[in-house]
Amino acid sequence: MPPIATQFADSTSLTGEVGFALLLSTLAGLATGLGSLLAFLARPTNRTFLGASLGFSGGVMLYVSFVELLPVATEAFEEVLPAEDAELRATLWLFAGVAVALGLDRIVPGPANPHEAALVEDLPEAGATQPGEARHLRRIGVLSAVALAIHNFPEGVATFFTGLADPTQGIAIAVAVALHNVPEGVSVSVPIYSATGSRAKAFWLSFLTGVAEPVGALLAWGLLAGHRSPEWTGAVDAMVAGIMIFIALDQLIPNAKRYGAGHASVYGLVVGMAVMAGTLLLL
Repeated sequence: MPPIATQFADSTSLTGEVGFALLLSTLAGLATGLGSLLAFLARPTNRTFLGASLGFSGGVMLYVSFVELLPVATEAFEEVLPAEDAELRATLWLFAGVAVALGLDRIVPGPANPHEAALVEDLPEAGATQPGEARHLRRIGVLSAVALAIHNFPEGVATFFTGLADPTQGIAIAVAVALHNVPEGVSVSVPIYSATGSRAKAFWLSFLTGVAEPVGALLAWGLLAGHRSPEWTGAVDAMVAGIMIFIALDQLIPNAKRYGAGHASVYGLVVGMAVMAGTLLLL
């Protein structure tokens, strides 16, 4: 993967690359809306597909983080630092990315934290709840939407900068993020629909949480675009790797094992790693 810094020579080319990376981040984020639709159209949940898709996402993120992004970050730092110092700097920035993701995770209220995939069969019929229960479910749904939007910020940053560095890898990461956003969309729509009986409200609230991903990407680009240098390249690549490692270990793999059928989650994880390995070998 070529260093991000080498892509700034042609401003016209850069505009197109930024636009494409932003598109990837947007499409990945808006997959939450797809999850909301599935909650109304598919019963029961296909547990084999759910486990495999979450495992696939985790495999993609882990492989590209350790095999590609972290080494590229180290190479970028080696342009201005001795080899040992460059490796240390990249490692520190990787854990800084983990800390950012962990910090966002900690500030979200526990009951509203959307770490567990929701199953479409959990969606009751409209009007099946009592008034008090409806208020409680509506509150849970809104809190889940806010929590999901916060979680989508670092995912948007990771998708955007990976796509900016390498479009092919960006597509793979966008697919991985989108697959894991689908059950998160269900987790928002389930309580909202149960409380209000409105498919439209459940869908649009779930859909809008995905907008946080391109917003997060734009904010990060606005803050970092003016500091282009080898240090900038290394720091961004390493932090993105740290964010994706945290997401994979904290959300994707545990949910894949919990909700998947049989060994589907492990098979999905291996296939995800193999897809990324094949992609890198063909580049």
